[in-house]
Order: sequence, then structure tokens, then C-alpha cells
Amino acid sequence: MIVKNIKLVVFLLLVLLGVTTQAKQKKHQTPNVVLIYLDDSGYGDYEHNGNPTIKTPNISKLKDSGVSFTQFYVTSPACSASRYSLMTGRYPGRSGLGSWVIGPQAPKHIHTKEMTLAEGLKSKGYKTGMFGKWHLGTPNEKNNFTKDALPLAHGFDEWIGTNVSHDYSTAMLLKSNPKGNQPIQGYETLAKDLPSDVKASESLTGICTKAAVDFIKRNKKNQFFAYIAYNMPHLGLFVSDKFKGKSRNGKLGDVMEELDAAIGEVMTTLEETGVRENTIVIFSSDNGPWILFSNKSDTKYGDTRLQVGYATPFRDGKGSTWEGGHRVPGIISWPAQITGHRNEQTPISTLDILPTIFAITGVELPGDRTIDGRDIRSILMPEKYTAKNDEFRFFYNYTDNKPSAIRKDEWKLHIRIGSQTRNNYGFKASRETPLLFQVEEDLGERIDVADQQQEKVTELRSDLENFEKQMKEEGTFWDKE
Repeated sequence: MIVKNIKLVVFLLLVLLGVTTQAKQKKHQTPNVVLIYLDDSGYGDYEHNGNPTIKTPNISKLKDSGVSFTQFYVTSPACSASRYSLMTGRYPGRSGLGSWVIGPQAPKHIHTKEMTLAEGLKSKGYKTGMFGKWHLGTPNEKNNFTKDALPLAHGFDEWIGTNVSHDYSTAMLLKSNPKGNQPIQGYETLAKDLPSDVKASESLTGICTKAAVDFIKRNKKNQFFAYIAYNMPHLGLFVSDKFKGKSRNGKLGDVMEELDAAIGEVMTTLEETGVRENTIVIFSSDNGPWILFSNKSDTKYGDTRLQVGYATPFRDGKGSTWEGGHRVPGIISWPAQITGHRNEQTPISTLDILPTIFAITGVELPGDRTIDGRDIRSILMPEKYTAKNDEFRFFYNYTDNKPSAIRKDEWKLHIRIGSQTRNNYGFKASRETPLLFQVEEDLGERIDVADQQQEKVTELRSDLENFEKQMKEEGTFWDKE
């Protein structure tokens, strides 16, 4: 009897030890990552940034749960180049793509030797899924319909979304499928010519949300990375029937409020599956609003009066190296580790996402190329990480993926002006006669102080030229083929 009791005690102790060990492992498990990226949404499109007529309560709730960056930057004011930097932590000039936007007939795509955020996390056992707009390459006749142009060749286990922006006449809604249609092996074509297929375009936000929610539910016991790249509010503006006419801000407001509801659905799923606490959620937009079409009529987009977003309080928008093209909303939330309810004034950029996530999850950075971003854990979690960050030095890139301006500390120097407006607000800039703004005081870039700050002009121009030289010397993966 005593022997049996001893055996029972030993068994119970072993069970208890096992449960405790599992609990510890779960507690110290690296986090899931959800990355939400809107298209052409400006800094001023949100309730939490002061918009008085667009309701975005779920995004405000996300902001309250984490850190909202008031100085958050993307490297390019257009689609492909911005997404390249987000995925690689590298400036667009290192891509070898030569342009800020890759059309569906472009022969090049993100190079297979680039290490993406998805590839790094996948190497650590993460399940990886993408839901939304890719715009980093399309299989076509010029590249022999290579599968290397699409997401599954760059670390994603599954994908549903568009190859390019939905306004291209050749935009397609695709889904990864081993038995997919030819000539794109491994992918199924769900809809072609999206601008003409109104119902398909109106369903894009819902399709991506449902796929992301299903992915999270299927992988709640795994570590996962979900990249949700919504097509909206890029023109044309498409919204499902449920949200038509709901906003005080017209069609743009309808679209933004559907996006907000979609993000709320993703967040609810994280809560209900029990993984929200240990999930890093990152929210931003690929560039500012497309103000070129502000208040114009264009039947191409099915609107009698086009509505675009707001870059307020910054100048210009998409296609511009003024602040409104590169400065966008940025939120990072991780309840288990990051103290919430914070507005952070320290500037960061999408370049910093990859090295920071890799540092958190234990992925080693590749040593054979320049990674331009920084590990910003000390900004996100200053109580735990006390190492001082490198200074913020940031290059604004234009159509050719080459730098047009540099920001260092509070100063911004333009050596050329990139804008889709006609007169550039009366300013001109060149390497010999640059513009200099103090952008933390002069948010609208209205007061040029280059004549009064010649030493700062010389310093920043030298930094920019050294960066150009280093980038040229290193070259790209396409150069080395």
C-alpha cells in the first residue's frame, strides 16, 4: 500500500512538473506577429489623429493598447518601393527594381536572395500567411511567368490577394493553390480585370479579412505571422454594401470605416483564440493620400467626384517627398511586453520593423548585405532595454528609388523636390541650392532656413552623398546575376 502511494505521489509530481514546464514554455514563447498595411492612407484619416468625421474606434483601441508614433515614416511615397523596404529593412535603391512602382508587365520582382520578414520568421518555425495586395512582382511573358515573382517564393505559406493595385486593367485576384491555373503555376485566378469587376473589387476588404481570421484560428496553437495588406483606400474606392452611405465623410469615410471594422474583427479573433496578449500588432500605411485626384471627376474609378484622404498637418501626399508622402500613421502593440497608452515622439520608420522583429524572435540578420533599419526595442520597451539607439537618419526616395531628401534629428534637407503637384508650392531645390526645414517646428515645410544654417546644409548634403556612394558600391542582387 505504501509503495502504491509513493508511486502515485511520484506520478502526480511528474504531471505537475510537466504542466509547470509547459506553462513556462508558453510564457516565454516568442510572439505572433500581425502586420496590417493600408494603401494610400494619410496621417489625418483617423479619429486618433484628429479627423472629426471618420470613425475608426477599433484603430483607436489598438492605439490605446500600444504605442502610437507621431513621427512614423515609409521610405517611398509609392507602392512597390515602400513594400520592399517593409519586407526587407532596406532602402528601395538596393532593390534593383529601378522604379517606385512595378507594373504587371515589369520583368523584375523582389529578388529571391532578399531575406524577407516572412522568410526570417519561417526559419524559426512560424506559419506565414499574406492577405492582400502584393505589388512586388507579377509573372508575365518577360520573366517567363516565374513563380519567383509572387509571395510563396518569399517566405509565405499561403496567400490570397491582388498582384498589383486593383486599378490596373490587368489586376487579378489570386489565391495560392498547388493545382492553380496555368500559366501561373501554384496559383488560382479568382477574378481578372478588377476595375471592371465591381463586385469583386467591393469584396476585397472582406475576402482578406476572412482569410486572415481563418489563418489565425487554424494556427492558434502555432507561432504565426499574418501580413494583412488591404487594397483600400487606394483609388478607386470600393466598399461592401453593408458600409455604403454609413459615414459622414462620404465614400472615403465608408471605406475607412469598413477597414476599421475589419481590423476590429481581426483583433476580436486574436482575443477569442487566446493569443492577443502575446501577439505584436503593427499598423501603418504604404504612403500618404493620392491628393493628385482630390475633388476631381473620373469615371475610371466609378465616381463623379473622387475623394482622397488627408495628410494633415503635413504638406502634399502620395508621389511626394514632402512630409505628406512619407509620414503616415504608425502603431505597435504587444500587451505582454509593451506598455500601452503612449504617444511616442521619437521618429522611426518601416525600415526598423524587420530588425526589431528579428531581434525579438531570435532571427539572425544576414551579414552579406546592408540592413538599413535599427533594432528599436529600447524605444518600445525602455524599462527592459536601455541601450541607446542610433540617431535617426532617414532618406526620402523618389520615382527612381534614389534619395531626394534627408532627415537627421529635427532637420530635413531637400536636394530635389518630388511631387505630383504642378508648382511645388513655389519652391525649387537642387544639390547646389537645397532647401532646409526644421520639421518638428515647421510641420508644413513652409520656412526654408538653408541660408541661416549653412553648416547644417553642408553636413546633411555630405551624409546624403556618402549614402549614395555606399549604395552604388554595394550594388543590388540583380547587378550580380
